[in-house]
Amino acid sequence: MKSPSTLRQSGGADIKLKDRTKQILKLLLILFITGGVCYLIFFQVDYIMNGSFVDWFESQFTYTQSAYSDEFGGEYVQKVIDWYSLKAFLMIFFTVFVFALVLAVTAILHFYGKRKTRKNVEDLNEKIHRYMTKDLDMDEVFPAPYTEVGAQMLQLKSGMIQKEETLKREAQRKNDLITYLAHDLKTPLTSVLGYLHLLDEAPDMPTAQKAKYTHIALEKAERLEDLIEEFFEITQYNFQNIYLEKENLDLSYMLMQMTEEFYPILSAHGNEIKLETEENLHIDADPDRMARVFNNILKNAVAYSYPDTPIKVQAFQKKERVLISFENQGKNIPKEKLDMIFEKFFRLDSSRRSNTGGAGLGLAIAKEIVELHGGSISAKSENERVIFTVELPVN
Repeated sequence: MKSPSTLRQSGGADIKLKDRTKQILKLLLILFITGGVCYLIFFQVDYIMNGSFVDWFESQFTYTQSAYSDEFGGEYVQKVIDWYSLKAFLMIFFTVFVFALVLAVTAILHFYGKRKTRKNVEDLNEKIHRYMTKDLDMDEVFPAPYTEVGAQMLQLKSGMIQKEETLKREAQRKNDLITYLAHDLKTPLTSVLGYLHLLDEAPDMPTAQKAKYTHIALEKAERLEDLIEEFFEITQYNFQNIYLEKENLDLSYMLMQMTEEFYPILSAHGNEIKLETEENLHIDADPDRMARVFNNILKNAVAYSYPDTPIKVQAFQKKERVLISFENQGKNIPKEKLDMIFEKFFRLDSSRRSNTGGAGLGLAIAKEIVELHGGSISAKSENERVIFTVELPVN
């Protein structure tokens, strides 16, 4: 019994043989029709139109002249062909004939090619539809003449499947986050309401106890605010709405400003930023968008840093690119998670049992903004150090 590959090869040879046979038959048919038309023209001129043709020919291409003959012993009148006029007529006739023939052949080839192209397009469309809608092997749908198209469709289909799987994962993570957030909102809200009721029902409560309950209610309200902000990010943020308003940006000054602004957050965790940057480091960028990029990366670094450890920020120019790195000391990020860290709605703390992390959009937004600036962002983790590197063009 022949293997499937042998059958496919023999099938392809049969198709090629059939195509060649069709081409030969078409050529023979064209030659036969051409010969038949020529014979009909000859028959029309030689038999049916013989009298009228001869009269026309004599009137157009002959003239009479006198001639002397010793055989007849005198002068006589004879008709002589006007070769100059005949040559001129034949030249015009054959020019028009060739032009008409070329025009006719071109028209035939055009309509034939158009019909064949339409047929090929319909055939290819049917093959693509079959391949994209059914789980078939590429070789089964695209035979030898369509191998290149089949390879491109295989690549396209693989990309679509991969994108569809990514979207499904994002949708599932989004749904999980919304479910968790909806559940988490109840806890701080219940606490806030409970302590406020206690304060309302006991106006003569001791000052120390009142201050304690007020502080707890404030903490729970702040947590509630964070959760609502996460909800806002998930439901409202749209990557298609990012528009850049570039200007000449002093990157060194921006990083120094952000270091100062992060002081309260850093001091709460016992961290500090060690900034190393070249002076007068300028790029063409959107200040607000770049501030959001650095803010998101720094928040992530603070959230996952060991207490009382420094966060190292470096910025320097390398040829026509500017490199900004953010290094913090913390648990190593597993390789499988490091590959997904810039995906939407991905959180390192998937269990949500701690207050670290947000809706899983921060790094995805940072990546989108950096790429809109023509740059790139990457992350690596080893030896309990996590490094984010942003690379941007100078101009």
